[in-house]
Amino acid sequence: MVLPMFEAHSQIICTIFGLNIYFYGVILAIAIITGVFVSEYFATKNFGFKKDTIIDLAPYLVVFGIIGARLYYCLLNHDFYMRFPTEILAIRHGGISIHGAILGGFIGLLIYAYRRTLSVQKLCDVTAIGLVLAQAIGRWGNFFNSEAFGRPTQLPWKLYIAPQYRPVPFLENEYFHPTFLYESVLDLFVFGVLIWIVKSKRQGQDGNLALIYLILYSLVRIFVERYRIDSVSYIHGIPIAIIVSVAILLVSVLVLVKRFVSNKKSQV
Repeated sequence: MVLPMFEAHSQIICTIFGLNIYFYGVILAIAIITGVFVSEYFATKNFGFKKDTIIDLAPYLVVFGIIGARLYYCLLNHDFYMRFPTEILAIRHGGISIHGAILGGFIGLLIYAYRRTLSVQKLCDVTAIGLVLAQAIGRWGNFFNSEAFGRPTQLPWKLYIAPQYRPVPFLENEYFHPTFLYESVLDLFVFGVLIWIVKSKRQGQDGNLALIYLILYSLVRIFVERYRIDSVSYIHGIPIAIIVSVAILLVSVLVLVKRFVSNKKSQV
């Protein structure tokens, strides 16, 4: 028997003046607001930023993050969007990518840091804390949209997916891995690790915390992606998300190791 919490009964919370209010949009808004205020708290308490620095940064992160998330997704599905270019703007029809959001948000952060003459690396560190928490919350939007689920399973925590949301090869299957939940829980773990590092003052030089976030989240995504069945693009049978995550992981590890070695040499 499927657990009640693992069956999304509706995508719509309510209708106001004929306008549908969707769980997905509300959850994303909660995720963004929570992430911003958590980063703002640590920015002033642990990173020496002036009050409201992250609040002022937020519009840059959100606007450029959404643009990056959408363009990245459209690029991966370029065949479809070349034939239907007006669909590029139809973001309500779905189609965003966290890797694109990270890249777009980073561009927005660069612009903001340049305009305010602030440390890019330190801003990346404090932003990473709120970002991974926002990701953990935002994944529940996938639950209500009946998307981002995994392969069929009969595990006790199986997720029921209504027939209209099942991929064609799995129309006869009812229960699937709740990969949205796997990523949400693991993102919370990453959030806890980052907080522990900050609280114990172990992050070292500016930029290290952001690198640790990239490493840990890449590991999370590689693990989760192995269960998902909705990847939009593959190279030699490997989901693009895994390839990009492996690339980010390797580069981040190399940079972090190089920093550690350089720091050790400077202390000799």
